[in-house]
Amino acid sequence: MREDEGDVGGSAGGLASVGSPMLEAGPKAEAAKLLPFLALGARADLQAAAAQHVLALTGSGPGRTLLAGQAALLRALVELAVAPAPAPARDAARALVNLSADPGLHEPLLAAEPGLPARLLGCALDPQWPWAEEAAAVLANLSREPVPCTALMAALAAPEPGESGLERLVRALCTPGYNARAPLHYLGPMLSNLSQRPATRAFLLDPDRCVVQRLLPLTQYPDSSVRRGGVVGTLRNCCFEHRHHEWLLGPEVDILPFLLLPLAGPEDFSEEEMERLPVDLQYLPQDKQRDPDADIRKMLIEAIMLLTATAPGRKQVRDQGAYLILRELHNWEPEPDVRVTCEKLIQVLIGDEPEHGMENLLEVQVPEDVERQLQQQDRQEQEQCERVQQALELAPETQAEVAAPT
Repeated sequence: MREDEGDVGGSAGGLASVGSPMLEAGPKAEAAKLLPFLALGARADLQAAAAQHVLALTGSGPGRTLLAGQAALLRALVELAVAPAPAPARDAARALVNLSADPGLHEPLLAAEPGLPARLLGCALDPQWPWAEEAAAVLANLSREPVPCTALMAALAAPEPGESGLERLVRALCTPGYNARAPLHYLGPMLSNLSQRPATRAFLLDPDRCVVQRLLPLTQYPDSSVRRGGVVGTLRNCCFEHRHHEWLLGPEVDILPFLLLPLAGPEDFSEEEMERLPVDLQYLPQDKQRDPDADIRKMLIEAIMLLTATAPGRKQVRDQGAYLILRELHNWEPEPDVRVTCEKLIQVLIGDEPEHGMENLLEVQVPEDVERQLQQQDRQEQEQCERVQQALELAPETQAEVAAPT
């Protein structure tokens, strides 16, 4: 995310928007003149004005490009971002949020300060640091790319007394009021990015740690779609580990109700259908709302799809009445691409079982020509979804209900 773009997913309690036009004359020279005023120990009022000026520069593409070539200035900005009051740490950290939102600037940022991920991690997980949310947002941006993500993983793995770095991260994410001055919503997308790494998934899925169980309630976290989406993305990534599906779907974790509940609405089911559903999905109130974020709904469906990769997983998902929730979701879903994803999962649940030797869908070897055909079909479906979406935006009153596959 970037400060001038607002919250990813419309989080409540996000960061303020910033941005300003570029300097009119001699921008490189003007930027270089800021350096003495950004140094630690500079006069406080001048230092604050210089930090605000840099923050304004990061609100535009040309400004960010200009600053990317100023290694000394970037180092000074990092020093300010982690400095205690009266240093303008908040403006410096917000400038780093804007800079890190551009993947093309990750290399100059890390070249200027190789220890940036480790230093910001200390701030993000410090329960007393007032600008921990900004630090977490920078790390969420950086961890989208392989090189800075590797550096962040190294920082988390650094030996420390007591908890490991990942344990501290999960505790901060799952503990209400961990930092009274910072909401820490951006720890969610940061963990989601980290969970693309096998080492993180191994930690999260360790049965002896009970980590994934602590994340499950956050699939319904009401105050921030940023945190909620990050946790759902993390769970989806964990579902790629098909060896853990039986455990995830079993009583020790019981992940499926937590994935289905945000997709459920206030529909009335027959008594026979109601008995097929998990207890947490039965007799939902009439004001029950589905997750309002389409991207999160799609990730939830994708996570369930991954859990159906094996024959035992498909049986468990079927036996818990997932089709009933997905059928009603499909009838309601306003977003074409989410509806298509839902259709694919429904087809898996109601379709015939794969032939012998192909029961694990994650391990099936697809011939190259077939893979190309499937990719072409996906592109065509995406284009069709975009056309439908454009038509709905032009004439929303003409939207028709689409029946679920049967």
